[in-house]
Amino acid sequence: MTIDGVSGRTSYLGSQLINIKSQLDSLTQQLASGQKSNTYAGLGVDAGTATGLRAQIASIASYAGTATNLNTRIGIVNLSLQGIADATSEVKAAAAGASLTLDNTGQTAGQQTAMASFTQTIALLNADSGGRYLFSGRATDTPATASADAILNGTATQAGLKQMIAERKAADLGAGGMGRVTVSSPTVTSVAVSEDVTGSPFGLKLDSISSSLTGSTVTAPPDPPPVLPAPPSTMSVDLGPTNPGDGEKVKFTFTLPDGTTESIELTASSEVPLPAGSFAIGVDSTATAANLNAALNISVGKLANTSLVAGSAIAASGNFFDSSPPQRVNGPPFDSATSLVDGTAANTVSWYTGEDGADPARGTAVAGIDTAITVQYGARANEDAFRTALKNVAVYAAVTTSTSDPNATAQLTALNSRLVQNLGVQTGQQTIQDVQAEFAGAQASIKTTTDRQTQAGAIAQSLLDSIQGIDDNEVATKILALQTSLQASYQTTASLYQMSLINFLPR
Repeated sequence: MTIDGVSGRTSYLGSQLINIKSQLDSLTQQLASGQKSNTYAGLGVDAGTATGLRAQIASIASYAGTATNLNTRIGIVNLSLQGIADATSEVKAAAAGASLTLDNTGQTAGQQTAMASFTQTIALLNADSGGRYLFSGRATDTPATASADAILNGTATQAGLKQMIAERKAADLGAGGMGRVTVSSPTVTSVAVSEDVTGSPFGLKLDSISSSLTGSTVTAPPDPPPVLPAPPSTMSVDLGPTNPGDGEKVKFTFTLPDGTTESIELTASSEVPLPAGSFAIGVDSTATAANLNAALNISVGKLANTSLVAGSAIAASGNFFDSSPPQRVNGPPFDSATSLVDGTAANTVSWYTGEDGADPARGTAVAGIDTAITVQYGARANEDAFRTALKNVAVYAAVTTSTSDPNATAQLTALNSRLVQNLGVQTGQQTIQDVQAEFAGAQASIKTTTDRQTQAGAIAQSLLDSIQGIDDNEVATKILALQTSLQASYQTTASLYQMSLINFLPR
């Protein structure tokens, strides 16, 4: 008879020990990591769902990083926009209420404010975030504008705004300082005003004429204005054989280089001394016409050296900031110039140095903040709102007058009134506030999307945790049970291996 040993019979117990030990190791690892398994295979049928949830959470985290960067950039843009709006408001207030007293540089305190505001505005338009220039369109590695000094004063070889204002002033005033018009008497009883050259953009442009003078006949300037080879535009009043009466008037209206209109209204008077804005009634209409001619010459000269000078500076600033390339007077000589020409990179500063495309500025920078949602946050410093601010603040900072000029106060008054008007809200024109609203809309879109993604991410994370996570109490209980079972198994196995046949033989 054969008696078998216990080792063969205990192999099953050994495999059970290994299995329990494996389970205990797995549960201990779960308790330490907080997850059911370190591999997707360990999740069984839920592996595919877990993979999708992890991809969704990673995507949300990526979009959250993009949103953070966008909020930083848009925040800097908004600070710049508010700074530009504040600077513009300060200049408008200075133009509306500043003293007309000139300092030793030929400028008022308001103009000094404009100089500081212009420098600040240029700095704000050249703002960057992490080396990315925010107002240069797609040219994010290039500053948006030239320096404030170069724009105003030019360089060694390039003209800046101040030089262009001086050249345009000479062209608009003309050699005789009469605004490129002449006052004449075609007949002994008539007075006419004529432009010097057909089609010239410079000087006073004839707009209209009206008269309440008894027996007078007026000839209005042609509408539309003549073109070459037609003669220059003319308007006139003929008194005829009848003298006008006291208080009767004739009004000549002119268009200035900046598009504004100014009128000269002269009143017939027999008073002595003659009141301002009047012409003397003579012994007959011939003498009266001669007096009207003299009064009109004086009035045109005054208009040319006051409002025309202000309008000329505004026009020059528009030629500089609104045109690409800048438009310059075709001279020298400048006082007899008859056309504008393109400035070149060799002779004129180009103030805007960023990317200049025809598409909307916002579309020059686009970022995805969700699977099917993008945000546009680009900007160009040459947008209408910025150019309006720059050209008006810059012209105020650039113009200088002299205390020895008897027309200095009137020139500044005319310039101030134009700046107050130009820096106000213009119907149909883009404003800084419009740009701010567009960026506010972008930020609102980012916030809404981020809030939704945060909620979706929390739900996805909760579901993922339920798939791959563990209940610490449950796992700890299982570990205790396995430890007890393992201890009992070890004891049983040890006892079996210690058994011998001798233990069962009689003694």
